[in-house]
Amino acid sequence: MAKSHAKLTECDPVWTQITTEAGSAVKDEPLMGGLVHSSILHHKTLESSLAYRTSMKLASNELPEQILREICDGAYRGDPAIGTAARADIVAVYDRDPACDRYILPLLFFKGFQALQAYRVANWLWREGRRDMARFFQMRVSEVFGVDIHPAARIGKGIMIDHAHSIVIGETAVVGDNVSMLHSVTLGGTGKEEEDRHPKIADGVLIGAGAKVLGNIKIGHCSRIAAGSVVLAEVPPCKTVAGVPAKIVGEAGCDQPSVRMDQLLGVR
Repeated sequence: MAKSHAKLTECDPVWTQITTEAGSAVKDEPLMGGLVHSSILHHKTLESSLAYRTSMKLASNELPEQILREICDGAYRGDPAIGTAARADIVAVYDRDPACDRYILPLLFFKGFQALQAYRVANWLWREGRRDMARFFQMRVSEVFGVDIHPAARIGKGIMIDHAHSIVIGETAVVGDNVSMLHSVTLGGTGKEEEDRHPKIADGVLIGAGAKVLGNIKIGHCSRIAAGSVVLAEVPPCKTVAGVPAKIVGEAGCDQPSVRMDQLLGVR
């Protein structure tokens, strides 16, 4: 793992693209120079840039930026897969969000991406047994970004959370790779049970705005959940569900709904 990570930092097309765009951004808008330099151009790696951005965003009178920066740096050193996932997340946002025309935008401005990267540090803390610090990160992410992801949740890579307002992902939730979700999505429980109680979202799923997926249920790969739906039962792979409660209304419509981002049901 360490060797592969070293090779990645030596030849890193995502970071190279970000730094190239950052140089152009400073030329186009000199007043943004301080932000762009401190967030991107002063760093040698994406991991360093992410640690800085996360610590600056989450700092407060309770825990200052310097301490949070040390924690974030430790997470990236301790688990290189966090940085790999961040790169996949940036590419996912660029590919799927028509409002994203540069790689620097998620890093500088998109709270869905920023909240997700802070969660990844919190998840590392949780796995390291530092539960109270992980919960502090969860609290600050909720306060700053309006996104509440339990640090014990398991989330894959290549994730796009568009707009991201009022996202809630519970403790025992699992989200696979290449999943897209929009604002006000809830992956929640159905009561006070304390065991495995949250949804399991397979790879390639598209979850529309305001959808609620509740309980320990499986959402099959490459399925679509329509906006505003309340899903209470298992969804087979490659299907579209809609309604309250949600029911199967057809096929997914394509082989990669989370990438295509087509949210219209039978309308062309």
